[in-house]
Amino acid sequence: QKGGPFSLKECAISIILAAELITGIPSLDAYAANPPLPDLSVLISGPPIKDPGALLRYALPINNKAVREVQKPLEDISESLKIAGVKALDSVERNVRQASRALKQGKTLIISGLAEAKKDRGAELLDKLEVGMEELQQIVEDRNRDAVAPKQKELLQYIGDVEEDMVDGFPYEVPEEYRNMPLLKGRAAVDMKVKVKDNPNLEECVFRIVLDGYNAPVTAGNFVDLVQRHFYDGMEIQRADGFVVQTGDPDGPAEGFIDPSTEKTRTIPLEIMVDGEKSPAYEATLEELGLYKAQTKLPFNAFGTMAMAREEFENNSASSQIFWLLKESELTPSNANILDGRYAVFGYVTENEDFLADVKVGDVIESIKLVSGLDNLVNPSYKIAG
Repeated sequence: QKGGPFSLKECAISIILAAELITGIPSLDAYAANPPLPDLSVLISGPPIKDPGALLRYALPINNKAVREVQKPLEDISESLKIAGVKALDSVERNVRQASRALKQGKTLIISGLAEAKKDRGAELLDKLEVGMEELQQIVEDRNRDAVAPKQKELLQYIGDVEEDMVDGFPYEVPEEYRNMPLLKGRAAVDMKVKVKDNPNLEECVFRIVLDGYNAPVTAGNFVDLVQRHFYDGMEIQRADGFVVQTGDPDGPAEGFIDPSTEKTRTIPLEIMVDGEKSPAYEATLEELGLYKAQTKLPFNAFGTMAMAREEFENNSASSQIFWLLKESELTPSNANILDGRYAVFGYVTENEDFLADVKVGDVIESIKLVSGLDNLVNPSYKIAG
C-alpha cells in the first residue's frame, strides 16, 4: 500500500500491545487463544447477528415492536436449518407458526407504523407475506427441506421492504459543516463486477452491496458520488491478505480522490452512528468520546462489512479507499472486535459475499454500477463539469 497509512491489522496489533503495556492485559498470543468476552449485556441478548440482511433491517430508524416480532422467528429459521436432516423441519415449523401468530396479532400495529404515503404498498407487502408464510408452512408439511431457505429469503425481503416503508423521510439534520457534501439520505445498492485472475474456479463475480445512508450519509454519499464518476471502474484490488480486501488508491502520488473543481483531495469526516442515538458522531472515535461500551448501529459483524480506510492517526482523512472485512479474524470477533467505533462502516455485501475470500491483489473491478437509490443522493458533485 503506497505510503502505508491504512494497515488495519498492524493498527489492531499495536492497539492490543499498547493496552497490554498500560493495563496489563495479556499479550497478543494470549489474546488470540482467549479473545476477550463481550459485555455481559451482549451475552444475555444472545449471539451476535452476522447476517448482512438482518443487520440492515435492524439498522433502519424505526421503532415498531410488532414487525420485529414477525421478523425474528423468520430469521431464526437459519439456526433451525443447522440441525441435520429433516429433523430441522420440526424447528422450522415452530418458527413459522410463531411468525404467523405474530403477524396475525400485530398486523394492525404494523400498518399503523407505515409512513402515510406508503401505507397502500406496505399493506400489499403484508398480504404477500401472509401468503408466503402459508406456502412455507406447506413446504414444511411436505418435508421439502431444500425449499425452505429460498422461501425464507423471499419472506425476509418482504419484511425488509415493509420496514423501509416505515421510514418517513430522512430522520435528522446533517451538521452544517457537512451539509453541502454529497449525502446519501436513505439506502442505495450497487453491483460491483470483479474480474478474477488465475482462479480456475472463478472467472468473475458480481457483488451486490447495500449502502446505508441513514446511519452514514456523508460516507455513503461520498462513495455513491465516486461510483457515479466511474472512479473505481478498471481499478485493481490493492490488498487482499485474509484480513481485508481493499482498493481505492488511484494512480499517481495522491492517496485519494482529487476533486477537479478544487484540485485538492476530497476528504470526509469519521462518521459513526451509535445504537440509541438519533444522529452519528463525527470526527472522533467512540474511544475518544469515552463511549467504550457503546454498540455501533452498523457493526463489523458480517463477512463483507464495508468501511472507509483512513490514516491511522487522522480521523478525518478518508477519501476514496474502501475495504471489506473478511470474518472471522482472531482480532475481530463479532461484538468484541477492535474496529467498531474506529472506522466508518457504511454498507454490507449482501450477495456473493463469500467469494470475497477468493479475490486477490491484481484482480480488476470492471465496474461498480448503482442499481437503486440514486434519488437519495443529494449534492451530487459528479454532475459538475470537470
